[in-house]
Amino acid sequence: MNVQTATWKKLFFSELFLSKSAGQRLAYIAVAAALSVVSNMFLEIKFADVQFSFTIVVSAIVGILLGPLGGFAACYIGDLAGYLYNSWGYIYMPWVGLSTAMLAFLGGLVMNIRLSFRGALWVKLALVCILSLLVCTIGINSTGFYFYNRALGFSDAVIDYVSSRFGTGVGYFGYLAYRLFFKGQIFNSLANFALLFAVVPLLNGIKPLKIEIK
Repeated sequence: MNVQTATWKKLFFSELFLSKSAGQRLAYIAVAAALSVVSNMFLEIKFADVQFSFTIVVSAIVGILLGPLGGFAACYIGDLAGYLYNSWGYIYMPWVGLSTAMLAFLGGLVMNIRLSFRGALWVKLALVCILSLLVCTIGINSTGFYFYNRALGFSDAVIDYVSSRFGTGVGYFGYLAYRLFFKGQIFNSLANFALLFAVVPLLNGIKPLKIEIK
């Protein structure tokens, strides 16, 4: 294996993933996909209009453990498998799976960057959180739902929220404010970010994984 190929693999896959055989890698992706299904379908808490889930922290950890490409594949497969298992009567929304998979990709990519200064782990975790919010929650998920709901016609709740606060019709930024604050996506994200900061350092202590996250 030449140096360039080795560098490419180390960037897009984790050391844990690269240390396994082809069969073991497939098994890791399958287990991670199953975990993604469980987090998407069963680990959700709804309080009034705010829905909390563990999708962000689970996806980020999958990306960290498997690397960007392995994590992307596992989370997208997990989202699709969850939909096929139970669609809840909705059409398939590909931006939801793309957002989840992209979160794993970004988590794995950022954590694969080698930084040697003290506190580098916390800096990388903060970057993962920022990118998750901007790229996945806002850039992919909220944008997808905005165009989807605009095509179907916005609900009275959206129209009333935007009208009462901004005095306008429902545009992208008005809908984004509705989804982030009224529907609580920003609070869900912050809760997941806190969990991510708490859980990731503990992964180093799981001896069967034989990983070192820093």
